[in-house]
Amino acid sequence: MGEYLINRLGFEKQVHEPDWSEWQRLIEETETRFEHEITIALVGKYVILQDAYLSVKEALFHAARHNKIRLSIKWIDAELVTDETAPALFHGCDGILVPGGFGDRAIEGKIVAAKWARTHKIPYLGLCLGMQVLCIELARAFIKSTAHSMECDETTDTPIVALMDAQKNVTKKGGTMRLGIYHCKLLPGSKAAFAYETQEIVNERHRHRFEFNNLYRSALQDAGLIISGESPDGGLVEIVELKDHPFMVASQFHPEFLSRPQKPHPLFDAFIAATL
Repeated sequence: MGEYLINRLGFEKQVHEPDWSEWQRLIEETETRFEHEITIALVGKYVILQDAYLSVKEALFHAARHNKIRLSIKWIDAELVTDETAPALFHGCDGILVPGGFGDRAIEGKIVAAKWARTHKIPYLGLCLGMQVLCIELARAFIKSTAHSMECDETTDTPIVALMDAQKNVTKKGGTMRLGIYHCKLLPGSKAAFAYETQEIVNERHRHRFEFNNLYRSALQDAGLIISGESPDGGLVEIVELKDHPFMVASQFHPEFLSRPQKPHPLFDAFIAATL
């Protein structure tokens, strides 16, 4: 098509021929027989419009193709997830992913999804809010049952997720968000560090308002939380994971934004591999 347009419009032809080798390899991988099949439960509140999670969906398929896995996504409305419905909803699922989101609608269903993954040892990947619900659920189980995020309950007596001091006096919501690229220092020996292989500092994209509350750092670590990624100064929690779990890893940032067909994001890649 490009060559046709060049000739049709009378443009000077480029000397260099396009290099399609990477795309050819991708096509060959796609056409290769898959060695395994898995189902991932994607638990969100916008699942009626699946394009709301398009970048997450594509990042999952990037990682699945890389691992020679045929992937099916089970779209689960978080508002329907309760302790009673969870067994049927998550039946046959090899992994659970809780993506980002804002507001309190369906938050309890996402917390139940994190609980199901933790108690049933099912691989879990949390993105942004998905990291926060992991921490809230763990706090409810081991610290106090009323633990919550101040985004959803401003009066909670156990605010596991809260605004940073620098954000509190900003009245316009857009001004309170942490946006763009930030550095993340990885904890050696953690699952997150293993996923990123040799990197010690990674750069990841953010789009969120509330943060992990460091007042509960020690208590949650005693409950089994590993802080496997944080800002270089140690002030912001970026990645968490659980001890004694096959794969329960969650990031405050959005790794799906940096996933590519030929290069799946390390966290998605590790998550999909863990389902096997």
